Amino acid sequence: MDFRITGLDPAPFAPLFGLSDEALAARGAVRYVVTEQPGFPDRVEMREGRLGETMLLVNHVSLDQPTPYRATHAIFVREGATTPFDAINTVPEVMRRRLLSVRGFDPTGMLRDADVVEGTALEAVIDRLFADPAIAFLHVHNAKQGCYSGRVDRVA
Repeated sequence: MDFRITGLDPAPFAPLFGLSDEALAARGAVRYVVTEQPGFPDRVEMREGRLGETMLLVNHVSLDQPTPYRATHAIFVREGATTPFDAINTVPEVMRRRLLSVRGFDPTGMLRDADVVEGTALEAVIDRLFADPAIAFLHVHNAKQGCYSGRVDRVA
C-alpha cells in the first residue's frame, strides 16, 4: 500500500527563530547547538541536525483532537527550517535508525492499533495498520524518548 510521510509545517515555529535564549525560555523552548550525530532529529525536514547547526527544543501538540489520546511532547526543530519533508513510499533516514512506536488512529483521533518496530522495518507495520480501513492516519514516535517523529497517511 502506498503511503506518504510528512514533516511538520515550519510556520508555527518560525516566530521562535532568532529569539534570544531568554525569550525562548519565556516560551518554554531551549536552543541547542548540535554537537553529535545522531541525536538532534529535526521534525520539519526530518533529518538529523548537522554539527554546528542550532536546534530548538519545543513542546509540540502532535494530536490535537478532543480525545483521551490528545498528545504533546518535546521535539527538535532546526532553527531556520523552511521546507517540510513530504515523500511517498520513502522513509527518511531519521526514522530508519530508531526504534519506533507507530500508532494508528481513526478520523476522530481514537487509537485503533499500535506497534513497536525498528525503523528499518517500518513499511511492514504501515501496511499492517493500514489494512484496517478504520485507521485514517498513523503517528510515528521515537519509542525511547517518546517524541513525535512524523505522520503517515494513505495514498490513494
